[in-house]
Amino acid sequence: QVQLVESGGGLVQPGGSLRLSCTVSGIVFNIYNLAWYRQAPGKQRELVASITRGGTTNYADSVKGRFTISRDNAKNTVYLQMNSLKPEDTAVYYCNGGLAIPLPGSNGNWGQGTQVTVSS
Repeated sequence: QVQLVESGGGLVQPGGSLRLSCTVSGIVFNIYNLAWYRQAPGKQRELVASITRGGTTNYADSVKGRFTISRDNAKNTVYLQMNSLKPEDTAVYYCNGGLAIPLPGSNGNWGQGTQVTVSS
């Protein structure tokens, strides 16, 4: 069974940085395409960034130039480096993956997420 464990969230001031990690088990990690998502209070989950098994990355316009997704296949881990954080980045962040990137609203297997709060 696929298990996703996100970590690295916290409280940070505007303009600060955080690095999120997601360790995935139960899959052949290096063939999976992976992504980070977020869900703010009262809003639907949205796709933030994705990385293919070949290393191609894509970002939502709202985070382009500030966030960087990366992966370490040896550690079965995907990362999200978040810089220049804004209050509107406040959300619970989730990772997921598959042979195709899961849709944000899919009912598949999700981890517990990690809370990111950007506030002064």
